Amino acid sequence: MPKDTPTQFYLAGQYQPEQSVGYLMNKVLSSILAQADAQLAPYKLTYVQWLPLYKLLTDESLTSAQLARDFAIDPAALTRSLNRLEIKGLLHRERSLQDRRVVRLRLTEAGRAVAQHVPSVLADVLNGHLQGFSQSEWTLMQQLLQRMLRNGGAVKQRQPAPAPRLDPT
Repeated sequence: MPKDTPTQFYLAGQYQPEQSVGYLMNKVLSSILAQADAQLAPYKLTYVQWLPLYKLLTDESLTSAQLARDFAIDPAALTRSLNRLEIKGLLHRERSLQDRRVVRLRLTEAGRAVAQHVPSVLADVLNGHLQGFSQSEWTLMQQLLQRMLRNGGAVKQRQPAPAPRLDPT
């Protein structure tokens, strides 16, 4: 096979979802999130709540639009989650003095205290999922997943822009 011909790991007539890399990654992520949610349950947080708290712990200059892009989730869904966090007293919104359209998200002291539990929970859950992996296997998996992300970005760049919608009138 020539070097520039991409390898075809999946064939339409032989495709089995249970053997799909995407299916397996989704199952692993679901397991990680379920276990993290269980460990963070005492703080009455779900994934859509603890993730923004943790992200704000590491970078308090973020807006809800930036978080929605980073998490690749619907901005309206994120806004509902942020509203719940605000009601719980874990964050507050702060309008920019330079640009009134910009609203920064800030952790409250209570929010910071809760968010500080997230890294240890994630480390515990992820280490549990990586039980039995060697250091070199872990490094290789990270490299392979990063390559898949780059490949996905390249595929997205090659996709044609959607056709303009025609006005039916």
